[in-house]
Amino acid sequence: MTVKISNKIVGYRVKKADPEVTEHQTPVKAETKPIQMNEYIERPDFLLGTTYKIKPPIAEHAMYITINDILLNEGTDHESRQPYEVFINSKSMEHFQWVIALTRVISAVFRKGGDVTFLVEELRSVYDPNGGYFKKGGVFMPSLVAEIGAVIEKHLKAIGLLESEEMSETTKRILAEKRAEFEASHTTATNDEKASDYPPNAAMCGKCSTKAVIVMDGCATCLSCGDSKCG
Repeated sequence: MTVKISNKIVGYRVKKADPEVTEHQTPVKAETKPIQMNEYIERPDFLLGTTYKIKPPIAEHAMYITINDILLNEGTDHESRQPYEVFINSKSMEHFQWVIALTRVISAVFRKGGDVTFLVEELRSVYDPNGGYFKKGGVFMPSLVAEIGAVIEKHLKAIGLLESEEMSETTKRILAEKRAEFEASHTTATNDEKASDYPPNAAMCGKCSTKAVIVMDGCATCLSCGDSKCG
């Protein structure tokens, strides 16, 4: 507002701002809401990628599964690494159509956001009507789709979206002792049988799908994951 001065000016001083008023009038910066994964996030020029190789016995050639991750809220307390897309490459063309379709569906689910860990259970529960197979290490895979699910599970654990069930050092030591004792008491196995990761007459574990369950002192124990019927 303009004020007309009618009297003669005989002196002046600069009025300092009131600290309380200034502090009150200073706008408060709103807290930035962290970005959550959603389908409207555009693909950046750079993504973090990890490639996994699998060689199922039902396929002539190996398959390479690449999962690319996007880094959200980089440099803040809310920084997180989220899966963005998946690609599967192989020289084998017999599974080409459904593999391409599967990767597109999985990638769409990744970009949709939310809890994507349900994909692991859905993929690992797919069973091949012709029967599954054992991968290296004696782990049973009910289908090729299930092994792709196992790779995604491994990746989600690596980036922290799934908790990894790690055995304690004490449990590992006990399992090693049990294995040594069991193998010492079963010396009739052939050299080919001894080349496997677990005893040849081990049973299938219902928890980790590995032929690693042995019975000692009336107690069935899995040498792979530590699952035991005796608690």
